[in-house]
Amino acid sequence: MIPTPLPRALVAADAPAIAALIRSAFAVLPNPVDPPLSALRETGESIAAILAQGGGGAAIEQDGAIVASCIWQEKAGGLYFGRLAVAPSARKQGHAGRLLAAAEAEARARGLPKLLLSTRLALTANRRLFAAHGFAETAYHTHPGYAAPTFVDMEKPLA
Repeated sequence: MIPTPLPRALVAADAPAIAALIRSAFAVLPNPVDPPLSALRETGESIAAILAQGGGGAAIEQDGAIVASCIWQEKAGGLYFGRLAVAPSARKQGHAGRLLAAAEAEARARGLPKLLLSTRLALTANRRLFAAHGFAETAYHTHPGYAAPTFVDMEKPLA
């Protein structure tokens, strides 16, 4: 039996690999998203900047390569979780749930009462995943230049 890989903390040296994973994971969405996803513009420098400013995250490795990751930072009295990315070849293995659990553990370790995230309304599978892990939709927002909401904030209170 192959052991289940566990998340580990991100380090600055991971930034280029994390940015590449995010771009590749978001590039294979089944439907185009309008406006285009900012995740497709992530760079090693943008990820490194988040880490340098006190943010963090987690990564899961298989065979020496990062196949899943997320980043987080304190925001609005909670831990904001974002850029959840799983390589297409590593999907359906529970990595997203393990990364969500890592974010929850980090929030608890920091004494924060909630996890926060935002996702596009068009990403219905992501919204279902987050709801299945205890997140509720709390506010809808519209990107500049659009008439209808395009993304939603979600929150998970931590007991």
